[in-house]
Amino acid sequence: MTVKIHIFCVKVSAVLIFLLFFQGTKAQYNFQALDQKLEASKKELGGAVVTLIYKDGKLIYQKAIGEFTVKTQAPIVGSSKWLTAALVMSFVDQGKLSLDDKVSKYIPLFAKYSKGYITIRDCLSHMTGIEADPNILKKATDHRSFASLEDEVIDFASKKEIQTNPGLEFRYSNIGLNIAARIVEIVGRRGFEQLMQERITRPLLMRNTSFSSLDAVNPSDGAISTANDYMNFLIMILHKGEFNGKRILSEKSLIEMHTLRTNSSTIKLIPKVAEGFNYGLGEWIQDTDENGKATVVSCPSLFGTWPLVDFCRGYACIVLPSALLKDSQRALYKNIKSVIDEQIAANCK
Repeated sequence: MTVKIHIFCVKVSAVLIFLLFFQGTKAQYNFQALDQKLEASKKELGGAVVTLIYKDGKLIYQKAIGEFTVKTQAPIVGSSKWLTAALVMSFVDQGKLSLDDKVSKYIPLFAKYSKGYITIRDCLSHMTGIEADPNILKKATDHRSFASLEDEVIDFASKKEIQTNPGLEFRYSNIGLNIAARIVEIVGRRGFEQLMQERITRPLLMRNTSFSSLDAVNPSDGAISTANDYMNFLIMILHKGEFNGKRILSEKSLIEMHTLRTNSSTIKLIPKVAEGFNYGLGEWIQDTDENGKATVVSCPSLFGTWPLVDFCRGYACIVLPSALLKDSQRALYKNIKSVIDEQIAANCK
């Protein structure tokens, strides 16, 4: 009888130790203020929103409001660009492309129309020099129908005017990323959607993410995704190109993506939500350290999706609402991040 009681006590003690450890892990963060902020902003966020925070190998925060869940598919519009840039960089990793390759190497038509000096790097940094529609929101919500991505890129080459030499001025648009995506199709000898699945979404277990469309595929604005799916992409970024022990992108490629390509004098056309940010390759650089190294990178969408990675605090976060992003929401998202940062200490010197 004594032996049985002893064994029982040992088991109970082990369970209690585990529960105390688990409770301590959870208790190190108090996101009550974040809960309150999201609930108070429910109407501004369209009545439905999902927010996820990942750190140290696990989700440390998850909240769904309204009809949205972590698996709800929604258009992510401009946040698609980050995925497309990653796809292009996977070809750079393999040596099948160079960032300094001229687009005319793959699409000779660009040379015919005095656009022969545009590089893939220029495309990924919105510095092609090709004229862009100043009405950024209209361009994102009213994508012109083309029969194919090839037809759209031919239109960029033959009908769009050059405003400045490539590499000199930043103008946010769909032009550069869609040109780079078409080059990937040429080099990969497959359609964009298939390449995206093979190299990015399938390895990252992003089963509910797609660029499928009744019109031509739109690599810049055309993806639908879920909070769960996009978080997997952010985890890969946070973990320097690895996901579940598998290498998706090289550290070198991620360093290229995180390197500043713009400054206040080169930015000529920028959405209001990103004013004050700079740009790398396919991503916004929200914050840098004193040496200009990216500490917070993101890819906010005009439809409200705001994914980001904070390297100093070691976390990834996505806010996916059902509302179109308004200029006023920039302050809201900034405030949301501040509330998160109050709970997670920075490790950068």
